[in-house]
This record gives sequence, C-alpha cells and structure tokens, in this order.
Amino acid sequence: MDHLDLLENTSVYILREAYAGFKELGMLWSIGKDSTVLLWLARKAFFGHVPFPLIHIDTGYKIPEMIEYRDQLTREWGLTMIVGQNEEALAAKETFPDGKLSRTQCCAALKTSALRATLNGTGSRYRFDHATDRYERDTSGTPFTGVIAGVRADEEGSRSKERYFSPRDQRNDWNIGDQPPEFWNQYKTEFAPGTHLRIHPLLDWTELNIWEYIERESIPTVSLYYDQGDGKRYRSLGCAPCTFPIESTAKNPSDIIEELRGGQLRNVAERSGRAQDAEDGGLETLRKSGYM
Repeated sequence: MDHLDLLENTSVYILREAYAGFKELGMLWSIGKDSTVLLWLARKAFFGHVPFPLIHIDTGYKIPEMIEYRDQLTREWGLTMIVGQNEEALAAKETFPDGKLSRTQCCAALKTSALRATLNGTGSRYRFDHATDRYERDTSGTPFTGVIAGVRADEEGSRSKERYFSPRDQRNDWNIGDQPPEFWNQYKTEFAPGTHLRIHPLLDWTELNIWEYIERESIPTVSLYYDQGDGKRYRSLGCAPCTFPIESTAKNPSDIIEELRGGQLRNVAERSGRAQDAEDGGLETLRKSGYM
C-alpha cells in the first residue's frame, strides 16, 4: 500500500467506528475539496451509500457555483441533504456585506449560530426531497449528537489541536484543554451523556494528499478550484464577500499538485484568501464557540 492507501484505510475505519458508535450522526459538507473527499470516503466505507445526512450551512452568500455543484451531486448520488440557515439574521441584514457586522461577527451569526441551531434542531432546516426535486422545510427537530467534519491538522493552527474524536459540550463549545489523548491508534469513543462529538477522519491528511487523492480517484470537484482563463483560482472556498482567489494557472488537479510540490505556494497560507481569519483572534476564536 502507498501513503494514500494508508490514509484512506484510516479514514474509512474512523467513519465506520463513528457510525457504529454514535446515534443521530451527520456529516458536514462545505462543498470544498476536503469535505468532498470525505464524502467520497463515506461512499467507499459504506459501499456506495452514505447512511447519514449531509449537512450544509448556507449563509446566503456562497458563490453560486458551489450551490449548483451541491445540488448536482445530491441528485446524482442520492444523498440525504439537509441545509441550515440563520434566516433571522439574513432578514434583519445582520451581516458583514450589509455593513452592520464585522466579518467575524457575520461568521458567528451565519455560520456558528446557524450550525448550532441546525445541529440541535431548533433552527431553520431544509431537506432535499428527491421525489419533488426541491428542498422542503424539515420540521422533525431531531438533534444531531455527533457530526463528522473534514478538518485537517495542517490547514490552520487551531485545527492541529483537534482529535479524531473531539468532544464538545451541549452548546457545541470546544474546550481545547480538555481533549482525550489518542495514542497508538486508540480512540476514546465513550463520553458522558449530553456530550456533542465532532469526528475528524481527515485529521492527518495534508493539502497535497487531498489533491493527490482527488486526482487518483477522479473525484468531481467544484470548478472554482481551477483557473478558468483569467490566471486566478480559489484555493479555499467560503462566502463570496470574504473569499478571494490566488494567482494561479492550474487548470486541473495535476497542475495543483505540481504547484504544491514545486514550492510556488510554500510561503502562502492555504486560507490566506479567507479574510475573516485575520479578524478578532482569528479562526480559533470562532472555533471555540462551534465554528467548523
């Protein structure tokens, strides 16, 4: 086995352990490269079927190609797709683009608060109905007690402090100093009642590994990652007002792998195009309160 096989096997093992050990399980799908690889691995782990819902938090400011890609794969792969949204904040224009909030405050409202409410069943949730080919309001109110996420330790400093099985409290708050040790592939999978759990099957993957795997497996990815002829592409995807492309002529995964191996991006942080990371304590501050 090569290094990609080893990473794949570990991720599949974590996914199966999560499914066997936790009820009311869901998987976050941001539409980005990491969570799309995670979705691909889930389909492998369960023989073409994803046995838990996909959860996407739609801020209302996502780049249109992302939403089109989400719905295309939802239809083609027969996914159970749940979309959460902070409709109150959007209606009141309590956002950064409307000038009432900073970027970080906007993330807290449209992402963190929306994610919390979606997971605990109190927020606005919509479920894709394959029979009608449209989203219908989900009124079940069923909370998710465990969530699988495509977090990588190398992407950003706060994510390197995660565990494969990372507990949160009932509010989804993350206590960085109270994480279980994980030595020699031994994982803590039993937690006190009321614990919310985040599971991270991609924790030891790198950005290069992700693109190598996308190339090897021919995984469909959103076109925004590739140069469309203007010498720019997105390296990390988020909301349109706060996400900016990088200078790059990479038109396919092979080109991106060459960039990463060749060192063109060595001194450029992967999330350098995500403007909210530079505000108010950065991503760690957001993640302590439940941000992805």
